[in-house]
Amino acid sequence: MEDIEFFDICEKEQTAATPFLEQEKDDDDSITDQFWNVANQPNGKGHKIGEKSEEENKIRSKDASEGVGEDSDSSGEIQERHMNNGNNNNNKTMKYADRVQILNLRRNLNQLDNIAKEKDLIIEKAREELSACQLRIEMLTKERECTETKIEEEKEAGNTAAIFRLQAMHRRLCAELGNEKDLESKIALMLKENVYEMWQIEIEQGKFGSLRERLEQDEEELERQCKERAEQRIQKEKTAAQLAERKQQVGKKKEMEAWEAYERRHQKVVEDAHRNHEKAVQFLKKSMSRIRQKEAKEELKTQEHMEKRMQAVLSLKNNITSNRETLRTLQVRDKAKALEAKKQEMKMRGAILAEGGNVTKEIFLHKQRVELERQKQEFTEQQKSRKIEIVARILQEEACVEKQKKHQARAEALRSQGKLPDSLKWRIKTWQYIENACEDPARAVLQKSWCTPSACSLVDDKSSSVVDFSEKALQDTIRENDDEEANETLVEPEFTGLWSQECNLYKMPKDETDPKPLGASKMERKIFTENLEKLRSGIIHKQVVSGHEFKGCPFYSKPSLIHFKDFDVGKTYKKKIILINASYSVNFCKLVGVSEHLKDFINIHFDPPGQMSAGMSCEVVVTFKPMINEVLEGKVTFLAQNGSFSIPLQCTIKRCVLALDKELIDFGTHVVGETISRTIILTNRGALGTRFKLQTSAGDNGTCTTAKSSLERMVSPALDGITSEEKASSSPVESSLYENKEQVSPVKTEEVRQTYMLGESQKTENNLGSSHVEQLSQDALITKADLEAENAQSPAESPPEEEPIEITLGKVTEGEIGPFSSIKLQIIFTPSVPGDVHAEFEITFDNPNCKPLHFSVIGVSVDVPVWVPNLNVDLKICMYDRLYQDCIIIRSRAKAALRLKFEVCKELSNHMELLPKTGYIQAQSSFSVQLKFLPRHSLPEDAGKYFDTETRVLEVPMTIMIADKTKPIEFIVHAIVTTSDLEISPAEVNFGYCTIYEAVQTTITLTNKSILPQEFGFVGLPEFVDIQPSDGFGTLLPLESLNLDIIFKANKAKEYSFELTCKSEINRQFKLSCKAVGVHPPLELSHSLVKFAATALNDVSTATLYVINAHVSLNRFTHAVPRIGKGEIAPVGPTSFEFLVPEDSPVTIMPSVGTVLPGKKCLIQVYFRPVLSEQLIREEAVQMLCREDAQRTMLKKIHESEMQKRKDETVAGKKDGKKPSFAAFRQPLRVRSSKHAAASSGFEPPKPEEIKTNSEEYIAAQYSLIRNFTGKFERYIIPCFVASGDIDEKIGSENLKYSPYNTLYLELHCPAVAPSVVVTSNNGKNIVNFGEVAVGHRIIKRITIQNISQEQLALGFSILNPNGPFLLVSPVGTLEPGENQFLFISFCPNESKLFFETLDIRSIKATLTLSIIGHGVAPSIACSVEGEVLDMGYVIAKEKVTSTFKIQNTSTLPLRYSIKLESLSQTRDKEQQRLPFFITSPPGRTDFVGTQNYSGLSVFNIFPVEGVIEPGKSQDFTVTFSPDHESLYYSDCLKVVLFGKEIAREIWLKGAARNHMMFVEGGDPLDVPLESLARTSPMSEEAAKGELEEPEKSLLLSLEYIQAETSGTPAVRELKIGAIRTAQFASKKNVEFSLDSLPVLQQKGFTIEPVKGTVDRGQIKCISVSWVPPADFDPDHPLMVAAVLTLKGDIKESYKVLFIARVVCT
Repeated sequence: MEDIEFFDICEKEQTAATPFLEQEKDDDDSITDQFWNVANQPNGKGHKIGEKSEEENKIRSKDASEGVGEDSDSSGEIQERHMNNGNNNNNKTMKYADRVQILNLRRNLNQLDNIAKEKDLIIEKAREELSACQLRIEMLTKERECTETKIEEEKEAGNTAAIFRLQAMHRRLCAELGNEKDLESKIALMLKENVYEMWQIEIEQGKFGSLRERLEQDEEELERQCKERAEQRIQKEKTAAQLAERKQQVGKKKEMEAWEAYERRHQKVVEDAHRNHEKAVQFLKKSMSRIRQKEAKEELKTQEHMEKRMQAVLSLKNNITSNRETLRTLQVRDKAKALEAKKQEMKMRGAILAEGGNVTKEIFLHKQRVELERQKQEFTEQQKSRKIEIVARILQEEACVEKQKKHQARAEALRSQGKLPDSLKWRIKTWQYIENACEDPARAVLQKSWCTPSACSLVDDKSSSVVDFSEKALQDTIRENDDEEANETLVEPEFTGLWSQECNLYKMPKDETDPKPLGASKMERKIFTENLEKLRSGIIHKQVVSGHEFKGCPFYSKPSLIHFKDFDVGKTYKKKIILINASYSVNFCKLVGVSEHLKDFINIHFDPPGQMSAGMSCEVVVTFKPMINEVLEGKVTFLAQNGSFSIPLQCTIKRCVLALDKELIDFGTHVVGETISRTIILTNRGALGTRFKLQTSAGDNGTCTTAKSSLERMVSPALDGITSEEKASSSPVESSLYENKEQVSPVKTEEVRQTYMLGESQKTENNLGSSHVEQLSQDALITKADLEAENAQSPAESPPEEEPIEITLGKVTEGEIGPFSSIKLQIIFTPSVPGDVHAEFEITFDNPNCKPLHFSVIGVSVDVPVWVPNLNVDLKICMYDRLYQDCIIIRSRAKAALRLKFEVCKELSNHMELLPKTGYIQAQSSFSVQLKFLPRHSLPEDAGKYFDTETRVLEVPMTIMIADKTKPIEFIVHAIVTTSDLEISPAEVNFGYCTIYEAVQTTITLTNKSILPQEFGFVGLPEFVDIQPSDGFGTLLPLESLNLDIIFKANKAKEYSFELTCKSEINRQFKLSCKAVGVHPPLELSHSLVKFAATALNDVSTATLYVINAHVSLNRFTHAVPRIGKGEIAPVGPTSFEFLVPEDSPVTIMPSVGTVLPGKKCLIQVYFRPVLSEQLIREEAVQMLCREDAQRTMLKKIHESEMQKRKDETVAGKKDGKKPSFAAFRQPLRVRSSKHAAASSGFEPPKPEEIKTNSEEYIAAQYSLIRNFTGKFERYIIPCFVASGDIDEKIGSENLKYSPYNTLYLELHCPAVAPSVVVTSNNGKNIVNFGEVAVGHRIIKRITIQNISQEQLALGFSILNPNGPFLLVSPVGTLEPGENQFLFISFCPNESKLFFETLDIRSIKATLTLSIIGHGVAPSIACSVEGEVLDMGYVIAKEKVTSTFKIQNTSTLPLRYSIKLESLSQTRDKEQQRLPFFITSPPGRTDFVGTQNYSGLSVFNIFPVEGVIEPGKSQDFTVTFSPDHESLYYSDCLKVVLFGKEIAREIWLKGAARNHMMFVEGGDPLDVPLESLARTSPMSEEAAKGELEEPEKSLLLSLEYIQAETSGTPAVRELKIGAIRTAQFASKKNVEFSLDSLPVLQQKGFTIEPVKGTVDRGQIKCISVSWVPPADFDPDHPLMVAAVLTLKGDIKESYKVLFIARVVCT
């Protein structure tokens, strides 16, 4: 084996060295001058050498496998070949093949030397082991001798216990000594073999001695040649370097020339650039001058425009002022009118009361008359305005017609001048459309904003005439519209464009005067809604993916709310939202629309994206253009494939959202005379600004003293009117009138408020239109005098002087707060008198929608020189044995330094300390004291009343003593003291016995006893322990308990004892003691966890694993051995296992019991077949019965109530005199009877155990559960018990010994799902049972399958046995959801046995397995006819005779039979065309059909012809023989055919017919059994009467005498004479016969008995003829004798009987 390895290594190294040798060969070939010739020759040689080397390697490997001796021969051959090559190559340069051979030889010799060294090392080790073994043997021998001596001594002493101990030691020493001797023999044998191999290697080395010397010479020669090649290469490199240097010099020269040319070109380019730059500068100066002139002109225009704007603003202000004055006048007038009307109404009421009339009625009639007159007046004015409008439209249409004519004339003129370009034609058509569209003034106004810019953009040289025409047309239209608007509006802007023109679009009187309704009628809306629902029901589809129906919103929107916040009227806002497909699959999205009341303001831009996959998104742009200043809410509705969804939309106006950052300002404790200020922040989070005013609350006068300027007093009441009028105006005219109210204040404040008024007027211009002038309150009618009087009384009265004011306001007490801004308000506290101070303040706003805000201010003033700013020092939560520090600031208001002494109560002196204990505080400065708190566990006992044990709150009073002061300063230190303990429960964990192939888990509880959260972590875990979750790290909340799983996995068989350390964040350690015993079982499982795929009900999933027995040695030092802890090692040998599968589980393990030999493994297959339990099916069946009964009871109650109602109606009809119908009487009777039956037979649900498995209720419940099955996941842990020994060797009930600690566990994850395809036929069973079918017969069964999933399924089928009896006739390709399909399976058995196959119907989700069972049965029958011939006997012609036979069904299946006659066969005509059988001379007769009736009717009739014979039953058959003429050869073949195919039995029917009552039967046939085709005419009756004797007939009777050696056997034959039983020939009751020539026959050796006699009707008599050859008989010549047989019946017949006799020798 080592030699084989040696040569294999040589071959590998030779292969690895080939590329380097080829490279060297190529280098050698490149040196020579003749490159091509030399390159071709070595390649050819190398190829041959390679072939030789391969052959040598093969021979070498073969020799190595045979032995070392043959290796020496091959090595000798190589040596000789090398010597010859060396002699030939002494004077030559070594070729490539020679160098390869040298290298191979060197490597082979090196490998041989290495093998020798390794073998030498092995021998040395073996000798050392042998010496050590011998030394151990000597020691054990000495110990044994010593033990024997001690045993003798103890025997003499009589110490039995010591004797037994020493004997056990002696046995152990003997066993060890025996083992050591065996080991010694093995080591000696191994050493001998290694020495022998070493000798062989040395012999090999000696053979290669001369080869080594020659190899060294060759290596020296090779080295010399390498040096020569190196020198040649160096010379060649030098030559190449010189050539390269020359090339480099030439290249440098060319590069210099190119650089000079580049410099010249560059200089030229630079000069050209300078010249071009000078020219460009000149042009640039000219361009810049033109640009500056243009900018100056534009600036001048801008200034002019700004001046115009300013003038417009000033004029607008004046207009507003005048309008407000006018509005106030109108309001006063309206108020006066209202008062006057009220007075008149009171007068009228008094007059009516004086007259005694109805006041309410008269006033109501009066108001109706006034209203009617007003309506008439309005209608008259409306008719007039309509007439004016119609006339204006007619005039406008005439003007438009004239313009069109002019335009057409100009267009024709342009066409005559030349053809216009296409773009110009389109522009002309566009302007025509615009002119046609601008017929009425409203459309002209609408199009003004976009038509004018287009006219400006159409300025072109080629189309100047068209542009001029369009501009003129537009200008005319604009002028006409401006004139109409000037007549309609009261206020007209001074400059066009200053006011928004779009606001008039929504204030046109056309909408108010249009008589057409804005919306459709209620009927139309109802029809539209119904059609829309029908359309949606057709569009919306349920979305079902993987059996789950999607429910919810199909699309998510980002953002979820479309919110237009703080909008301005007239502006346009856009928001982009993203719709994301959140459904399960592809979906569509269609825009339905927005809410009805938002259609005028909201525009949706949405391009339908088409099909969208799940998770894809699309964009929707929502454009909002507000026209009214109101809050709008609605939604945007979309339609998806599986339903509609909507996105809420909200538009909010600008409003004020005001809030204070605090509601209480606590100044704390301050010394009298200090001034402290605090700030409170007023924040406006809304988009609308307002004015505020800060003042004291009512009833709290005297706490706030502020001075208000006259300017602020004038601004605030004037602004009150603006906010109250924002919602009161209904038109621009009214808004301008109401805005005039702002000018009530004096002129001094006008400049201050100008900016505010201008902004407010612009903001509220479009918002004033929601209410009428009548809705204004009387508070708005304020004159200048009232305002001045109010302003004079507005300042708060100053408090009395004797009451000091300690809390005052800052400079800012009122003003304006803008949108999204905040203002800081200052509160000043100046304590003057010791005591508590409290004040309430109120902030009011001009905006009536903003409620006033209130806040309180408190403070305490003291007269103490030293104080502590923080009287409550809160140390928060503290832990025991932890140091906590805090700094306490002490302040002094004294004018001199003070000495302070700090004291801690005695109870807490060991836990708390103030440092320093004594100190001096300087005048009007501060002093800091260090507080140290170190709580110890004795704190609850030491603190006493200062510590609450339940709440664990510590409140410690601290005292500061001031020198020369009797009143100390006290402050309190608060702390909550808690522990830092972590509790581990239980304190000790015992994992028990754990195998190395599994992990044991136990749960511990870690509790945080502290009220602070603590971080923890288990550190320093051993490698066989794992803690979850989070690897044993985490955070415990206060007083929280956390369950941790400790997972222990033994890595070897031993006893474990260890501690787990849990550390907290403060480095506290908590120990947990653990114990366990590691177990190494004798067997192992290849997989301990099996995860089955999702398996449908009644389907099967299979998993494969192995039970492995890896225990092959007891040596525990070389590998791990199976044992329990440190117990005994399991024996090596067959090991048995047993899987214990729980009952009623869907898991099957095959095989569950077995034995595994050492080093082997056993295949285990695990089957998972989920099924519904019988108990569950029975319970469901009971529930279904209860539900059905409940439904029946409900229907009965409904029916009874209806009948009772009809009965009551009938009774009521009788009372009314109506005659009730017959049905009214009949139905209550039926109801009463059914009611009585229901009452008598109460339903009692059966028990689940009473439901049978083959009942309809059971099958229906099973089908319902399968359809409604939602899936189930089960987890099983199967134990596998292991025992040493072979289970097959145990007999009877003897059990193997096993340890429960060696148990293996197999975990199974079994998910079950609902099947996608179920069988609906055969009561839902998956078994197709064909039952018993006759062999060769085919039966087809139909199976119905249904897809109960929500997806289309593509089906596949497994392949049935092509040589088997089952065949799938019609496979199904696809199944739609809920679809039923038929499968046709045929069964045609070819032999008698039981057949079973499975057909798998595969889908993408599950597999449905159909079990197909069939039993092929060979049909067998038993016939009562013995033999194959049924002889009907003789009968009188034209008479009938019957015979019966019986056929019994001896098989186990019903037999369908049919009886067929050969004479009635369809192939009978073809068979008659053949030659008769007596001519063709076949070996046996095959034609069973003989003579037939002349009438064409069948001679033989059988009944019944077909039918079915049940198993074990029999059927009687009647055969009728009815010949119509005389013949002896009536015959036919009866065939019993089963199932229309198989011929089970053939019976030869035979019969004869005579015209007379006698017949003779027997003898040899003298004619053929066929009649002539020519029909002979029967004899006439007269001839028959006249001639009573038939002509003589002949009979041949041949006899053979068998001659044996000693004696012979007489020849015997018989003749039968019979009389036919018939009703004819009544005169003759019997037949007489007689035979003459008896003496002659006796002389010839014949003996005949009887010679004569009579035969009764229906009887047969036999005449026996025997022959013994006489003495003078010549055997060579047969004997022939004739005699006459006479019969007398109805006629006389004579038969000439010819006897022929001969002798036959055996």
